Amino acid sequence: MSNQLEIKNLHANVEGQEILKGVNLVVPKGEVHALMGPNGSGKSTLSKVIAGDPAYEVTQGEVLVDGENVLDMEADERAREGLYLAFQYPVEVPGVSIANFLRLAINARRDEDDEIPVMDFYNKIMSAVNTLNWDESIIERHLHEGFSGGEKKRSEILQLLVLEPKYAMLDETDSGLDVDALKVVSQGVNAARGPEFGALVITHYQRLLNYIVPDKVHVMFEGRIVQSGPKELAMELDQKGYDFIKEAV
Repeated sequence: MSNQLEIKNLHANVEGQEILKGVNLVVPKGEVHALMGPNGSGKSTLSKVIAGDPAYEVTQGEVLVDGENVLDMEADERAREGLYLAFQYPVEVPGVSIANFLRLAINARRDEDDEIPVMDFYNKIMSAVNTLNWDESIIERHLHEGFSGGEKKRSEILQLLVLEPKYAMLDETDSGLDVDALKVVSQGVNAARGPEFGALVITHYQRLLNYIVPDKVHVMFEGRIVQSGPKELAMELDQKGYDFIKEAV
C-alpha cells in the first residue's frame, strides 16, 4: 500500500545517544493517529527525524511517503513531498509576514512558471483565517513575532490549512493552551481532515483527543511503539497513567 506514511525499523541518535530504537508505525491517508507516551520516550524526536532535522542521525530504517523513502532528502525536499511539522515551540521570524511566508512556501512546491494567482492565494488564506476565527489583520503580522503561545500554535494550524500537506506531525500542539484556544486549534485540524490527508498528533493528554478524535492511538516507550489500539486506549492511559504500559513491556 503506497497511500500512507510508513516508518520501518527506525533507529536514530542525537549527540551519540540512541533515542529511537526500532520504531514501526503506519499512518494511512484519511486517518488521524495519536502518539502518546511519557516524557523522554522519543515522541518529539520521531517527528523531527521524519521532517529531516539535521541534528539527528538515522542509523537504520526507512521513512516512506507514499512508498518513497525520503531519508536521503533534505528537510525542504521532504516538505515539497508533502510532509509538515507543527512545532512544539514555533520560532519567530521577524521581517516576514505570515502572508508572504505562506505564498513563498506554496510557490516553492509549484513550477517556476506556475505560481499561485494572487486572488487564489488570498481566498485560500482567508478561508483558513475564518476557520480559525481569526481577524484578517493577522496575515500581515510578522511570523510569530510577539505572538502569545496560543497564537503561535494557531498560526501553525493556519499554515497547515493553507499548505495542505499530505501528512502532518503535530508536536504537542496542545501544550500551554487554555480550553478556548484548544477548541480553535482542534477545529482547524478537523477542517484539514479528508481522504488525502493523514496526521500524527503527539500529545500527553487525553483532553486534546476529546476534540480531535483519533482513528488509532499508539503508545511510545523507550524509543519504540509498544502498544497500539483504538481511541479508547487514550482514555485508559488517562485513567491509569503509563505505569501499566511499563509493566506490559
